[in-house]
Amino acid sequence: MSRPTELVLRSDELEVVILPGLGARIHRLRAFGTDLLRTPADPAQHADDPFFWGAYVMAPWCNRAPAGPIAIAGRTVDLPANFADGSAIHGQVFARPWQVDADGSLHVTGGGDGWPWPYEVVARMTVEGSTATCDYRLVNRSDGPMPAGIGLHPWFLRPVALRVAAEEVYPENTGSARDPIPVDGAHDLRVARVQDAGLDGTWTALAAPDIELAWPRAGIAASIEVGAPRVLVAVATPGHLDAVAVEPQTHGPDGLRRLEHGEPDAVALLPPGQSLSLTVRITVERVSLSR
Repeated sequence: MSRPTELVLRSDELEVVILPGLGARIHRLRAFGTDLLRTPADPAQHADDPFFWGAYVMAPWCNRAPAGPIAIAGRTVDLPANFADGSAIHGQVFARPWQVDADGSLHVTGGGDGWPWPYEVVARMTVEGSTATCDYRLVNRSDGPMPAGIGLHPWFLRPVALRVAAEEVYPENTGSARDPIPVDGAHDLRVARVQDAGLDGTWTALAAPDIELAWPRAGIAASIEVGAPRVLVAVATPGHLDAVAVEPQTHGPDGLRRLEHGEPDAVALLPPGQSLSLTVRITVERVSLSR
């Protein structure tokens, strides 16, 4: 494909490059001239491998949903599998073309493909000084209540020290337990460190600041504040990638199952015309270089 159109936001401290035609995803987040995200040399590579680059929006659900027919909120959801484990993962808008509006916001409409509710997702991204702010809003455009979740899925380059101020965790995102458990061992992320490989869980019961990252070799740190009716953070540290996923989102793993069975941290049930919002605010700073 030809080179995607880029929307570039800059300050003296930050550069953010957004690809409206590929899910309004953040192709590049650069602080003080240093890339913080796993960014392909060719932006078109996002289309070939949409799950493992940059930072993208997850909606109308986050993480995994079951493929095949299930009855939810009085309708049948029949999602196709789009991931190697046979699940329907990360929603429907991560690679779709979004429209750029006159006021600088972006939007995309969705529904169909096994999701029986029409919806819209609106995004507004700004850069001011050392802070990049991503405001996302999922709107139910159907005539009935819609299961709803929204999140952001960034891949931060290693080596990075990560702290998530969370007291509880669902240790597995695949086949997750009904209830979270207290953090312990490798799942205790309350002290900043380079995390072990092989984590793939979702953390809850967060305290502020929500997330902290540091790249000591580059002399850069970042804090992430998240605003939403409910905030959880999925973290994945696959050993085969040079990046870690740190995903603020509005529900727990297996969110549709949780709604179906009345379990904690389910997707929201959004009335017609109502919206679910998520704000992710990333602030960077220089820190002393490690030796």
